[in-house]
Amino acid sequence: MLTQLTVSNYAIAERVELQFGKGMTALTGETGAGKSIVLDALGLAMGGRADAGAVRHGAKRADITATFDVSGIADASRWLETHELDDENNCILRRVISKDGRTRAYINGQPCPLTHLKDLGSLLMDIHSQHQHQSLLRKETHRKLIDEFAGVEGLARDTREAWKAWHQIRQRLHERQQNADEAEAKLQLLRYQVEELDRMALEDGEQAQLEQEQAQLSQADAELHSSHQAALLCTEDETSAADLVRQALQQLEQLPVDVPALADTIQMLNDAQIQITEAGNNLRHFVEDYEADPARLAEVEERLSAIYQMARKHRISPEALPELHQRLSSELAELDGGEGSLEQLEAELASHRTQFDELADPLSEARKNAATALDQCIAQELSQLSMPAVQFVTHLKRNSDDEPAAHGLEDVEFLVSANPGQPARPLAKVASGGELSRISLAIQVVVAQTSTTPTLVFDEVDVGIGGGTAEVVGRLLRTLGSGGQVLCVTHLPQVAAQCHQHLFVSKFTEQDATFSRIEALDDQGRISEVARMLGGVDMTEHTIAHAEEMFSKGQATHH
Repeated sequence: MLTQLTVSNYAIAERVELQFGKGMTALTGETGAGKSIVLDALGLAMGGRADAGAVRHGAKRADITATFDVSGIADASRWLETHELDDENNCILRRVISKDGRTRAYINGQPCPLTHLKDLGSLLMDIHSQHQHQSLLRKETHRKLIDEFAGVEGLARDTREAWKAWHQIRQRLHERQQNADEAEAKLQLLRYQVEELDRMALEDGEQAQLEQEQAQLSQADAELHSSHQAALLCTEDETSAADLVRQALQQLEQLPVDVPALADTIQMLNDAQIQITEAGNNLRHFVEDYEADPARLAEVEERLSAIYQMARKHRISPEALPELHQRLSSELAELDGGEGSLEQLEAELASHRTQFDELADPLSEARKNAATALDQCIAQELSQLSMPAVQFVTHLKRNSDDEPAAHGLEDVEFLVSANPGQPARPLAKVASGGELSRISLAIQVVVAQTSTTPTLVFDEVDVGIGGGTAEVVGRLLRTLGSGGQVLCVTHLPQVAAQCHQHLFVSKFTEQDATFSRIEALDDQGRISEVARMLGGVDMTEHTIAHAEEMFSKGQATHH
C-alpha cells in the first residue's frame, strides 16, 4: 500500500508531501492545476519514461520518492528478498531526473537498474488511464485483459516463449526444404573439402616446424663447404693459422738471450697453437662425419608445397588451415544427419509443438472459463452503469487448423450488442464514445477486482459519464477502495463525494513563477470542493446545500 509520496521540482510542483491511507482517495481541481502531477510522479517512481522537460524551470533536478508498506504484499516482499533489497516492511522507490535528461533509480536507498523499478512497481501498483478505452479497440488488449482476469499472465508468457522456440525451428526447416537442391550441392562440396583436409591431416604448428627443418636441410652444402674451408685455414693449409703461430714461436725462441718481458707472450702463442689445432681437428671430424639428407629435404618440401597449395585453394593463409578444417567439419556434421538435418529438424519441430500444446491447451481452457465469468461480471456492471440492454461477449476464435500462434491457440475479441436482437459485433463498429467509456470502466473495475496489486490508480476513467451513472461509478470505486487502496483523478462531484480521502490540487503565481499546491481537505473543505465542481466559480446557497446533501449521501451509503 502506498503510504507517502514526495515530489520535488517536478513540473510546476516545487515540493509536495502527501500521506495516503487505505480506501479511496480522490484528486480534484481545476483543469491545468496539476492533478496529473501526482499520477505522473507515481508513474516515474514505477520506472516510467522520464522527460528532462518535466524538471521544474530553474531547478537542477526533479526528485520523486514513493513509500510503500509491503507487509501484506507477499510477491513484492519475495522480490525484495530475492534481490537483497528488503528493509522489514518498508519499500522506498526513488527516481531522480536531471535537467540534462539523465536519470537515476533507487530501491530502499540502493542504486538499481530502471528495469527493477518497473518489475517491482508492477507488484505494488496498477494504473488505469483515461486513454485505456482507446486501446480497448485492439484485440491484443482483449487478450491481455482476459488473461489478467483469469490470472494466467505467466502461462501466457510461457506459451509465447514456447511458440518462439517452435517458430524458429519451423523457419529453419522451411528454409532447408525450400533450398534442398542448394543444400545438397553444399553438402557434397563440404564432404569433398573435409575429405581433402582429412587426408592432409595437418596438425597445429606443423607448418612452422617443417619450414624450420627445410631451412636447415637446404643449407647442408653451404655448411659442409664452409666447415672444410675453416679446417684448411686452421691446420691443413700451407699458410694455416697453426703454421703461422708456429713460425712466430720459432722467431722468439731463436733469440740469443731470454727476454722476461716476452715470457707471457710466448705462453699465449703456445696456448693459441694448441687451441687452433684442436679446432682444426674438430672441423675435420665434422666434415668427415657430416651426412646430408636430400631425400628428407625433398619430403619436407613436398609436404610444404601441398600445404601452400591447399591454402591458396581456399584463399586463406597456411596457418588458418587447421581452423578451417575444424569449421568445415562442424558444418558437415550439422548438415549431414546432425543438428540441422531435415530429419533432426522435423523431430525437433514435433517436440516443440508438444511443449507448446502442453502450455497452450490449459491456457485455452482457462480463457474459456474466464470468458463466461467475465461476461457475467461485466453485464452486472453495465447494468449499474445504465446500460442493461447491452450484451457483452468475449469471443474466442480457434486458430485455423489449430496453428500455433504467439498468443496461443485462439484469438480473443470483445463483442457488443447495443440493442436486443442485434448480433454482437466488434466494439469499434458498435459503441459510441460515451458507451465505450462506460464499457471500458466496467471492464477495468471487474479486472481490478481480481487484481492482486494492492494499489489501483484510475486516471479520469469516468470521462464521458455523468448524472446517476456517475454516482454508480463513485460507488464502484469506493467499493474497490474498501478492500485495498484506490487513487482516482476525477472531474465528477458524484465520484468525489464518495471518497475516503480528498486531495485538492490548485496552482498559484508568485514572483512570475507558477506553483502547484496539493492539500488534503477536511469535511468542510470537501463540501466546498464538491460545490465548486457542481456550480463552478459562483456558488449559491442552493449549490452548497446540494453539495452537502451529495457528500452526506456519499459517505452514509457505505456505512
